[in-house]
Amino acid sequence: MEQDQQVSKEANMDKLLKSAVYRFPLCLVHGVPLSKPIADQWEKVEKFQARPDDILIATYPKAGTTWIQEIVDSVMNDGEIEKNMRAPTHVRSPFLELCPPPPVPIGVDVLNKTPSPRLVKTHLPYELVPISFWEHKCKTIYLARNLKDNAVSGYFFDLMNKAQPDPGTWDQYVEKYLKGEMAWGNWFDHVIGWWNEKDKHDILYVFYEDIKEEINIRDGVCWGALLCWLCS
Repeated sequence: MEQDQQVSKEANMDKLLKSAVYRFPLCLVHGVPLSKPIADQWEKVEKFQARPDDILIATYPKAGTTWIQEIVDSVMNDGEIEKNMRAPTHVRSPFLELCPPPPVPIGVDVLNKTPSPRLVKTHLPYELVPISFWEHKCKTIYLARNLKDNAVSGYFFDLMNKAQPDPGTWDQYVEKYLKGEMAWGNWFDHVIGWWNEKDKHDILYVFYEDIKEEINIRDGVCWGALLCWLCS
């Protein structure tokens, strides 16, 4: 009897979790596929007001975003690891276009309450970044990762993250990936788009593989380069 009740409870919990988790469809925003919650709140994202001392971290999804967030935060805090542990990454570096279901606040609202200097995360392609970042000449770091590793990481992330569109099989995922039928758009357009703009703004364009090699071979090189750029 007790065993049957336990099975029933587990079945009900499984149904509850499945009903609470929803794979959001993609909607086009100025020609770029974005998750529906972001598309629904797009006006707030587009009109976001940057501050002159904001630092923007931009990446295509699964390109090493959290890694570069932690590196930059460490540099901003003189390498004092204890300060990096003051709060989770998403608190220290809020996600600009994050639009979770209520009552969780959207990224724009979180950033508006975040004191300066703010470290802002985004996956937006260059053309969708709020213009206020360029009007205020904000420093921006773009991190690019090679296509193969980026796609593999994205596939397993989308399998895990039930808010993302269903990735399907690996072959199906690769086909969609190469066509650009992904959240935040086409990998090629994203990395090339940011590359083409890097000399028009204060954009530091770096590669995942270069940072990995520099840290492994010459500890501290990329930290020093980042510090010099942030202080320039």
